[in-house]
Amino acid sequence: MNADATTRLGHSASDRRGLRPLEWLNFFLADVQTGLGPFLAAYLAAGGWNPERVGLMMTLGGGITVAVQTPAGAIVDRARHKRAVLAWGVAALVVGALLLLSDTHLALVCAAQVLIGSAGPFLGPTLAAITLGMVGAQAFGHQFGRNQSFNAAGNVVTALLIAAVSHFYGMRAIFLVPIVLAVPTWTALAAIPAHRIDYARSRGATTDGHTHISAASAVFADRVLLAFFVCAALFHLANAAMLPQLGEMLSRHQTRNAAAFMSACIIVTQLVITCTAPTVAHLAGRIGRRPLLLLGFGVLPIRGVLYTLATGIVPLIAIQIFDGIANSIFGVVSIMVVADRTNGTGRFNLIQGALATVVGIGAALSTTVGGTLIQHFSYHVSFLGLAAIATVAIAILWFAVPETRPPTENAASS
Repeated sequence: MNADATTRLGHSASDRRGLRPLEWLNFFLADVQTGLGPFLAAYLAAGGWNPERVGLMMTLGGGITVAVQTPAGAIVDRARHKRAVLAWGVAALVVGALLLLSDTHLALVCAAQVLIGSAGPFLGPTLAAITLGMVGAQAFGHQFGRNQSFNAAGNVVTALLIAAVSHFYGMRAIFLVPIVLAVPTWTALAAIPAHRIDYARSRGATTDGHTHISAASAVFADRVLLAFFVCAALFHLANAAMLPQLGEMLSRHQTRNAAAFMSACIIVTQLVITCTAPTVAHLAGRIGRRPLLLLGFGVLPIRGVLYTLATGIVPLIAIQIFDGIANSIFGVVSIMVVADRTNGTGRFNLIQGALATVVGIGAALSTTVGGTLIQHFSYHVSFLGLAAIATVAIAILWFAVPETRPPTENAASS
């Protein structure tokens, strides 16, 4: 057995207890974020907002995220106290939830979106940086898959809590859930020993800790990454609006059951991610990143078409299986691609931020594009339009993005 394989086994055996707080941090942080995500569209629609206005408000939050995301990655690269960065990010989310809890007045919702949109960009890169700093490049894929599994499980638990809270106390009360669950999030974060997070390793740098490539070169010189960024933007342009606008469509006729329906959709998606994320990480090490990405992108247009064909609540919820497959693959493999292309550069978190920026651009535009198509045509036209965008993403992925898996990882996986 070679040294890389031994390292990976060491992390899965002797170091497992030390990684438990990291995994539970992913679980509870998902709890905080879920209550501020897809439920917001249904909450605003139930409050009388029209689809176009909902789309514009979701775009506001997404636009702020786009503006902050790449600088956030650069800040995370330089930050030596990464736990503090994450703690402040969670605090900002809590304040945003408090504002949404108070009212749906335009000024309050805008302020909440500013806070949430500004804090969110720091969370994902910081979690990934902490993971890389704790386990190193060779074990990163395995541990990141486990992180995503815990994250998805947290989403399931939160969706159930929100469904129960909305049923007994109304839609507005759902924002109490992320506020309360911020406490165990901070507790899990505090349980991670600061000395376990290696500063150089957490940014993808060599052992001397120096950055050997400029920020501009890291972002613009790698044509493979640029092509992948285009695919990622189109993927989220097609994907981000699908579930929120499905919730809007149903909430206009069944306001009381809207949150329960959204919870069911999220539960199906997140259960699929919980069950598949570790397997996706394992397969990405054995067969490569590209085949899995093609599969994940390929199910998205199928999902869009199925939304126009399904009529009952149960079939619509079942379609979320495809959402779970796509998001499990993209969520795990996209960060592995970034780690592949930035290993030794010291720019891991910067490129994570750049990827999140293009994802945010796609997601922010998605809600506006979807809302406009609904306003001027119909929900079915919107779903089909989003499916067409996904098809373009698949074509670019097929022709312009090669395999990125390092040969050493292939050998270790054999």
